[in-house]
Amino acid sequence: MVALNYNAGRLGSPAGGLVGGDKIRPPMSGCKLPVGTCPDMCPAAERAQREKERRLHRFEVAPGCRGDRPRADPQRAVKEYRRPAAGKARPPPSQLRPPSVLLATVRYLAGEVAERADASSAEVASFVADRLRAVRLDLALQGAGDAEAAGVLEAALAVLLAVVARLGPDAVRGPADPVLLQAQVQEGFGSLRRCYAQGAGPHPREAVFQGLFLLYNLGSVEALHEVLQLPAALRSCPALRRALAVDSAFREGNTARLFRLLRILPYLQSCAVQCHIGRARRGALARLARALSTPKGQTLPLGFMVHLLALDGPEEARDLCQAHGLPLDGQERVVFLRGRYTEKGLPPAGTCSVLVASKLGGRTLEEVVMAEEEDEGVARRKSPA
Repeated sequence: MVALNYNAGRLGSPAGGLVGGDKIRPPMSGCKLPVGTCPDMCPAAERAQREKERRLHRFEVAPGCRGDRPRADPQRAVKEYRRPAAGKARPPPSQLRPPSVLLATVRYLAGEVAERADASSAEVASFVADRLRAVRLDLALQGAGDAEAAGVLEAALAVLLAVVARLGPDAVRGPADPVLLQAQVQEGFGSLRRCYAQGAGPHPREAVFQGLFLLYNLGSVEALHEVLQLPAALRSCPALRRALAVDSAFREGNTARLFRLLRILPYLQSCAVQCHIGRARRGALARLARALSTPKGQTLPLGFMVHLLALDGPEEARDLCQAHGLPLDGQERVVFLRGRYTEKGLPPAGTCSVLVASKLGGRTLEEVVMAEEEDEGVARRKSPA
């Protein structure tokens, strides 16, 4: 059995840290944590309280129930996150969802909420991130088996990575706070990696999620150091080797190799690395500008840029070049003139259809999240004899 410390490391470190700020006092030595008994995604008491206080999200309201007093649908309401109060007693088992219900909750969020067509990606991300944070908290407050805990945390983190990756470039103006979402992703990595470190295992998907951790923190010396401390058998798995190769190409500024690797990453890995793609493209464009710029100007076909940087088409290539001060020669070529390249603000986010969205391949997010390992070969830590 493993009791999960909810405090997340700054980079999802298994050692803990100061991202979440939610301090949960560990149980006294010899005390056994209870296992939750709540059968619903949201305890009945919370549903009633939020109905009374009119704090139901529209995703949780019973169909056809409109007006001033909407009712909660027990099949749609999901327990919301509430910061643990200092000195307050732990909730009773009846208010905690057991691992099986937590996993069903994650599946519901992936299959029913994340795929909603009647809501913006920002609204979906904000709702899902809050409910997944409550999932991690419920898990931290009870005793759960190693495999059960890891399964819940893996699924929750996969869903969170996907909904965050779906945010558009204008999401900063919506209900989703990108900084808060980033912190919650790191919390998710911290909880999961502590579960791996504290449990005996084996954890069949550990190599994948350690690789996701490195890809999400691409270029971080701290993240690379932590991954390199993992057992050699784990680092030799295809998923982790591929993540290390992406990190190496990113650090070296090897644009051609980096984007070749990004093209073949599976969907979840692509979601994890998406936040770095704009910076990688900007770095590549800067290197091209240094190499090709002349007083009279040299031209390069936009088709080459599309291929090199895995852009979604010529229009995105034109937008990228113009955002960095590079003039165009007609609609098909960019001109590298000395002194024209500039960097203002954050690099353009891009739509990343080629590098991310297209890799779903007709599957639903629930299918991806709950699927067994996609990679050929799964690392298993050896259990102590």
